[in-house]
Amino acid sequence: MVARKSLKGDYCPSARSLDVIGDWWSLLIVRDAFDGMTRFSEFQKSLGIARNILTDRLKTLVQSGILDAVPLGDGGTRVEYRLTAMGKDLFPVMVALRQFGERHLFAPEEKHSRLVERETGQRVSLDVRTEDGRAIGPDQAVILKIEDD
Repeated sequence: MVARKSLKGDYCPSARSLDVIGDWWSLLIVRDAFDGMTRFSEFQKSLGIARNILTDRLKTLVQSGILDAVPLGDGGTRVEYRLTAMGKDLFPVMVALRQFGERHLFAPEEKHSRLVERETGQRVSLDVRTEDGRAIGPDQAVILKIEDD
């Protein structure tokens, strides 16, 4: 098996982000955390993931600052996993993934889960805008790369 290359020192913010959350289990754990899950058993039941893989992904998410492991206070070793401020910053990423899936991976009338505002029930959507508020698409954007010395 080929060892995974670390992207921690990469100049690209996307690469560094993928170094932390670049596998589907981690993103699905984050999705479930946004849905209110906090316990190991809840994540395992929702995902059907092997205990050793879940343990590894939770440990990585905690070490990376995406989740906090908060002791339950029952005198035992059990913890709850809660999104940190850094973890909550993944909300737009999760919304973008949902929108991509809704747009491209479901038949027009196929049923799927929906993301709605808790208070009003209105659907949540995401678009990309410039600093001054104008909507922008991929043809109007360019990545300014760092030149090697």
